Amino acid sequence: MRLKLSVTHAVEQWFKYIVKRPALAVTVAILWLIVVGWVGYGWNLGSIGLVDETEPLFAEASRQMLVTGDWITPYFNGETRFDKPALVYWCQAIAYALIGVNEWAVRLPSALAAIAVMALVFYTVHWYFTQKDELEQVSLPTRRYLTATLAAAITALNPEMIIWGRTGVSDMLLTGCIASALLCFFRGYGEMGTGDKSSQQSTIPNKWYLACYVLIAGAILTKGPVGIVLPGIIIGAFLLYVGQLRTVIREMRLFFGLVIIFTLSVPWYVLVIWRNGESYINSFFGYHNIERFTEVVNGHSAPWYFYFVIVLLLFAPYSVYLPLAMVRLKFWRRSHWVMQARSQQFGLFAFVWFVSIFSFFTIAVTKLPSYVLPLMPAAAILVALLWSDFSPTVEQNTNRTVINYPLSFLQGSSWLNVVFLSVLSVALFHIPQILGKDQAAPNFNQLLQDSGIPAIGGWLWLFFAVVIAGLILCRYWYSIIGVNLLGFVAFLIIVLMPALLLMDQERQLPLRQLSADVMQFQQPNEEILMVGFKKPSIVFYSHKQVTFIKLTKDGLQYIQNLANQPNNPDSILLLTENRNFFKMDLSPDNYENLAMKGAYQLNRINFKKMKQEKEKLKIS
Repeated sequence: MRLKLSVTHAVEQWFKYIVKRPALAVTVAILWLIVVGWVGYGWNLGSIGLVDETEPLFAEASRQMLVTGDWITPYFNGETRFDKPALVYWCQAIAYALIGVNEWAVRLPSALAAIAVMALVFYTVHWYFTQKDELEQVSLPTRRYLTATLAAAITALNPEMIIWGRTGVSDMLLTGCIASALLCFFRGYGEMGTGDKSSQQSTIPNKWYLACYVLIAGAILTKGPVGIVLPGIIIGAFLLYVGQLRTVIREMRLFFGLVIIFTLSVPWYVLVIWRNGESYINSFFGYHNIERFTEVVNGHSAPWYFYFVIVLLLFAPYSVYLPLAMVRLKFWRRSHWVMQARSQQFGLFAFVWFVSIFSFFTIAVTKLPSYVLPLMPAAAILVALLWSDFSPTVEQNTNRTVINYPLSFLQGSSWLNVVFLSVLSVALFHIPQILGKDQAAPNFNQLLQDSGIPAIGGWLWLFFAVVIAGLILCRYWYSIIGVNLLGFVAFLIIVLMPALLLMDQERQLPLRQLSADVMQFQQPNEEILMVGFKKPSIVFYSHKQVTFIKLTKDGLQYIQNLANQPNNPDSILLLTENRNFFKMDLSPDNYENLAMKGAYQLNRINFKKMKQEKEKLKIS
């Protein structure tokens, strides 16, 4: 207990020293954001190869834009790719031009989007508490800075944000645009509530509303109609609840804002439709938007409770506190929220943000873990606001925030935290047995077991579970969230990153090596055929066009048809998995093994020899 008090006193004195010096406080906050951003999204960002299948599709389409100079129609492997609009391809292509065609450039837009959201969450939470202090006529800079840094850290350091912030696809860019647009909206909404007459009488929206409109346009250019539908649902539902819909629509100059949105986003759609016509409309708007919402696409179906599990696991270890963070708001007391100053409706806004996205994608038929990524900043804000009730207040002559819910609720959530981490610990001890066998990396489970990484992860989370249990018994509430953060950072550095590097060596490195072999062995006009599996990373790393055939029997038929053509090429390069190559039952005289890497091999099929063998059989 004495140690706890001495540590608490030292921490409080340190914060007291910083917050009394605004320049120092801002400097420390910026350094904090840089460190968290680097650990979460910069460190080893380009050390892991592109992960099949989705990431190389984006990477190669962007490379094609840079090479061909066609910035309108995305192409992959010689075919149009209408899955996503152009913004993510533009960002990756610009990154290629600046730092070269590599993994860093592919993932840089996602990483920067995640860092930008984290920084804007910090700024908005800090502003919220600044307004709160003014209304309450108190000065609590410690609470202000602590909660803002906590919200930023939780936003950045959770599994869902880490995964997609380190992956070169469009999901994090969409989240960056939507989350930033929503935060800018609330900042503008709160500012207009302060009684600024000049802003209210202006013929154009204030700068925060303008930023919101620009970011929504960016979201539309990232993933299409969902980029305006989601912010529209969230903002509309929030304003209806607080009874401000008509007022805010007028002050936002909505018609002016829609002109901005469509002026920035529509021209590319007009150009791509003009070039590609009905094929683009049917593919993008029909298949990738309407059908994904109303039907199961690519087998991505899941039960109704799917996103409950996703949020629990991918917002871990903080997810256990989300129910209490929502109950704390007493969101059902509409009269209370209507009477609040606009700036003090931030918690309710984050709640509506979370629930709207969660409900929207729960209703959607096609389900993927990445779909709920845009709600993660809202979840982080809710949890940070919960723990702001327990932030150390080192300022003199001030009162703590009133706790308006039973502490037994927090105690129960905290013990659930201990149970959750203990279960996670046990699962990590047995993760090699839990993981299914990956045909692309058949030895990975054994290598993972031999590395000792699962055991380290298991002991790590068990240790933090014990620490949190001790903090509960001592009733030292605020430190619990800090221990969760520290545990996640330790897990990321000591367990997750080494495991990812190990998986890359086993699963993706052989494909990169085969890509180099393809570039070395391919003869002029020699076709490259991939049979039995689809790994787009071969296209990206080899810079070659590849013919993909899903079934082994279809691949064999394709080879035989080529061999029977009168003006066929002399040979073809064949990429297969080792186990599937022997199923093709090719004569050893008809092929030459060029390389074997991991679970794959590269062979040259010689059509001349196949013809000679066929002629011999006819003669005999």
